[in-house]
Amino acid sequence: MLEASRRQPWVRAAFLVGVVYFVVGRAFAAPTNHVHAWRLAAWVVSGAAFAAHIAYEHFRLRNSPRSAALHAALAVALGAFLLAIAGALHSLLTTSTIRPSWLLALVVWPVATAVPAFVAALGTAAGLSRYRRNDDVG
Repeated sequence: MLEASRRQPWVRAAFLVGVVYFVVGRAFAAPTNHVHAWRLAAWVVSGAAFAAHIAYEHFRLRNSPRSAALHAALAVALGAFLLAIAGALHSLLTTSTIRPSWLLALVVWPVATAVPAFVAALGTAAGLSRYRRNDDVG
């Protein structure tokens, strides 16, 4: 994977942002006081990471809207998959068994988060692309 990320910088970016989603999901869920505020903060940080990832794909890598959306959705899916793994491991450590729902979460969470992320990223990247073309003309 390291060799592939040197040739394709989007791989490293998607992996990094996916790990950010995982860390935010775990760290911001830990505090037991002001839970609503922590949850809102997690949404804000995750949204900023999502926007930064799309901006990196668009401005720095100059990827097409479809590629940028796919890469952003892959990062979201990775974050969700890592969170599902963490949940399954927690279940295993606390009950000495993994509930079947956690095994289902390994598939459902990445898909359920990646599809809307792809749609949102595609719309955002397409808008950025249109804005850049209008800037180039005017």
